Order: sequence, then C-alpha cells, then structure tokens
Amino acid sequence: MRARCIWCGAMENRPATLPPRLRLELTRHRIKPGKSAEVDEWMRMLNNRADECRASLDPERMAVEAIFRLTDEHGEWLYWFELSGDAGEGLNEDRAIVRDHIAHSERCKVPGHVAATPEVLLLPAPVEHAIRHWASYGAIADSE
Repeated sequence: MRARCIWCGAMENRPATLPPRLRLELTRHRIKPGKSAEVDEWMRMLNNRADECRASLDPERMAVEAIFRLTDEHGEWLYWFELSGDAGEGLNEDRAIVRDHIAHSERCKVPGHVAATPEVLLLPAPVEHAIRHWASYGAIADSE
C-alpha cells in the first residue's frame, strides 16, 4: 500500500510516470450549502481576471491548475487538479487576485478537503520537458 501525501512530492512509491521534482494533486472540496451563487461569482471572477491568475502561477511553479465543479446527491463540490514543481513559493497574498481568491474560498468551501492518490501521469516528451523546465526555473523563453 502506498503512503499518501497531499502533494505527492514526498510520496513513498511515487508513480513511476511522475517525473522527479513534480507534484501532482487532485483534491475535492465541499461547497457550503447556500453558497452556489457565490461560487458562480468566484469562478466568473477567476475567468474574468485570468491574466492576473496566470501571473501568480510562475512563483508558485504551477504548470497546470484546473478547477472542476460537480453536483451530486451528496452536495456540490469543487475539484482542483494541480501539476506543479516542488520549488514553488505557494500563494502570495500580496497579489490582489490571491487575496480575493482566498476570501471566496473561505466563504464558500467547507474547511478541509479529500486528496486522491495519483497512480499514473502520461505526458508527451515535449510537454514533459516544458513542464519540468517550468517547475524548476519558471518561464520558458519564446525561442525554446
């Protein structure tokens, strides 16, 4: 049985397909009852301010961040998929978008989350190269 770590960076027996120094995460977050309309507003804010969001990804060494939404018989959920380097700084609350994102999160989500265990990551070689470079050093020059 695999020992589980939220970030998978420190996971024992990492999937062989997960390159070193990369973290892979899929988490599920429950939305508080009555907060669906505010989640709509939150997601609209992130989409409308996508350039600000993208600017925060470099210091976080976040190669991919995607948010999914699901409603089922147990409630409403947000799922986060993240692929990042282990050298990222984390969230920088000096950025207005990060502060607004955290404020929405605190108002809309039930504290805590469930993390899935990664089993396989498949990336074409050029994509893996770009992600590994990004995760270690940040932005890739246009000439590469």
